[in-house]
Amino acid sequence: MGGEALEVRGDGGGYDCDVLIVGGGIVGLSTAYAITRAAPGTSVVVLEKESGPALHQTGRNSGVIHSGIYYRPGSYKARFAVRGAAEMVRFCAEQGLPHEVTGKLIVATDRAELPRLHALVQRGRENGIPVRELGPAQIAEYEPAVRGIAAIHVGTTGVCDFGAVARRLARLAEEAGASVRYGAEVRVVGRRGPAVAVRTALGEVLRARALVNCAGLYSDRVARLAGDDPGMRIVPFRGEYFELAPERTDLVRGLVYPVPDPAFPFLGVHLTRGIDGRVHLGPNAVPATAREGYGRWTVRPGELAGTVGYPGAWRMARRHWRYGAGEIRRSLSRHAFAEAVQRLLPGITVEDLIPAAPGVRAQAVLRDGTLVDDFLFAESPRMVHVLNAPSPAATASLPIGREVARRVLVHLGG
Repeated sequence: MGGEALEVRGDGGGYDCDVLIVGGGIVGLSTAYAITRAAPGTSVVVLEKESGPALHQTGRNSGVIHSGIYYRPGSYKARFAVRGAAEMVRFCAEQGLPHEVTGKLIVATDRAELPRLHALVQRGRENGIPVRELGPAQIAEYEPAVRGIAAIHVGTTGVCDFGAVARRLARLAEEAGASVRYGAEVRVVGRRGPAVAVRTALGEVLRARALVNCAGLYSDRVARLAGDDPGMRIVPFRGEYFELAPERTDLVRGLVYPVPDPAFPFLGVHLTRGIDGRVHLGPNAVPATAREGYGRWTVRPGELAGTVGYPGAWRMARRHWRYGAGEIRRSLSRHAFAEAVQRLLPGITVEDLIPAAPGVRAQAVLRDGTLVDDFLFAESPRMVHVLNAPSPAATASLPIGREVARRVLVHLGG
């Protein structure tokens, strides 16, 4: 993405569409779908740099429909996840997409975790989520192979295929008149008066009345291309997964999570039986050396320099170095990763772990080193930016899409 200037006519005529959406992940496609439903006749073009939808964060997660129990009451994450979980299950059912409401356990394996577990019970109740507190014998009723001293059961958690959901949203948006264009990487953004325009890597120039930035891993870059200071930087974290060997998948019936560290916006290594019956273990979260750094040795020097040169990254590292050291240790040692899993599932061995496809999380970090722990939106004339939309954004994608649609339609005067 370059920084060259783009001449934009400001005469208000000759628009190619009403709204340009940059990014064809589940949030961008949900926004397109929401606009076509809220304001029929509004012309929408989605620009996605890849050859198809949902090839990054959307298509590289564990497929969990989160209940919303972890998130601060009143936050976007709490409100949108609780609402979005119910809507996602209903959407999958109506559209014939694979899904299952499995419920999940959050398990304490050490007495020091009990206060945090009890705090989650209270948070769940404040967020309107039914939870059941369990002792060791009750844990075994749900997950016979899992060991813990206490747990809570959250019945509204489930699993689905978010890639399939994104593809269906794209189809529904297109059926309502939207255009989804692949291989259309945005390189330049310009605006003048009532017009905004982009130039793609292929040299195509498109003019619109408003632009929505749903670029995920590149959301901060697109904001800066548009001349806006996002006030944050995306720092990519690689999520590393293993799978249980096929002959061992019967050890996990549903979803099993550790008690999370409230100081860090990651949920720890957990066990997830997916919609395909495979059991994912992870993710481990380590800094990535590229925004699409799925491989351990994938390095993009310019992107790495941007992260290393960002003051917020250093302040974050100083604040969380002890937690990060544990993540790096598990990244470098399969035995260490297995030890983390064995806290919940003592019956597994290193030989039961099969490497699985990794993902990269786009985490917004402020200049003071704070990891943004909620969805983050920003607006400027003719622009709406979605600057932070990590997990549970896939779960919450339908209400997020409506929120972004509402904001951009205000810019259109709708």
